[in-house]
Amino acid sequence: MLFSKVLLAYDGSDASNKALLKAAELVKASPSSQLEVVTAFDFPRIFMGEGLAPIPASVNKEYYDLAEQTTDEVKKRLAEQGVDAKVELIQGSPAEVILDYANENGFDVIVIGSRGLGGIREFVLGSVSHNVVQHARIPVLVVK
Repeated sequence: MLFSKVLLAYDGSDASNKALLKAAELVKASPSSQLEVVTAFDFPRIFMGEGLAPIPASVNKEYYDLAEQTTDEVKKRLAEQGVDAKVELIQGSPAEVILDYANENGFDVIVIGSRGLGGIREFVLGSVSHNVVQHARIPVLVVK
């Protein structure tokens, strides 16, 4: 048995789709293993000086709807792979959400794509995968 509990971090990017295939491969290699998928999303924030500018509710709804579409997509892709998995949609900073979920639920490994949908933030703040690798207490498989 390679891993008994596998956590896949999924955001709908090409790299996370490759990570999904790798996670499916891992759980298929050990039929008694369990796969869970976490999709993290965060509402946008706009800082103006020292204050936080309000974001219209319609924009937040668009972010939430996109996150729900992403979870529906991963469920479909997992079904195509013949893999049963629990899929969670959690609001918060993606790296923190992934790490907290992994710690709270006793996973053996985190599978994550090398580049997500972070855009320019990756260069300013550091990528989600980089933060997960740096702070995880368990092995992290980064898929390119």
